Amino acid sequence: MKRAPAAIWILICLAITSCRASMPGKLESDVASWTKRHVTVQGGGKANPLIANASTLRDGKEAFEHYCIVCHGLDGQNTGVPFAATLDPPVPSLVSRDVQAYSDGQLKWIIENGIGPSGMPASRGILNDTEIWSIVVYIRHLPPAGSLGEPRVYSGEESEDGSK
Repeated sequence: MKRAPAAIWILICLAITSCRASMPGKLESDVASWTKRHVTVQGGGKANPLIANASTLRDGKEAFEHYCIVCHGLDGQNTGVPFAATLDPPVPSLVSRDVQAYSDGQLKWIIENGIGPSGMPASRGILNDTEIWSIVVYIRHLPPAGSLGEPRVYSGEESEDGSK
């Protein structure tokens, strides 16, 4: 009867030591990226109905500031976001080649539907189509990294109305 507890202990130790997470290799990363871009994310054929002008950029920046800055920072490049690099997967910089390679329709789909389990939440029911399309325009014209500072929620600065 003493063999059973020892065998259970050995199985538990093997299970614990074999459950290590490691960074994916290049092939695994490439397959995951291809799958996300060509299978998971829809909307590739949709064109943005909004034109990129000063008004649309201003609207996109405003919508971005209401919905996206907590994870992506004011500049879309994670400036001042303390946890962006520590999430798994990390919060991507929106100027990265991977993000910018998506079509406008795919970016809209991602904003609207989110990407689970990455942490990217869906905005369906929160943002309307015009707000989402304007965010896509803003993502295509992001300012230089750090040029807008960090979100007030992380900096501790008070806003004009006295709130943080």
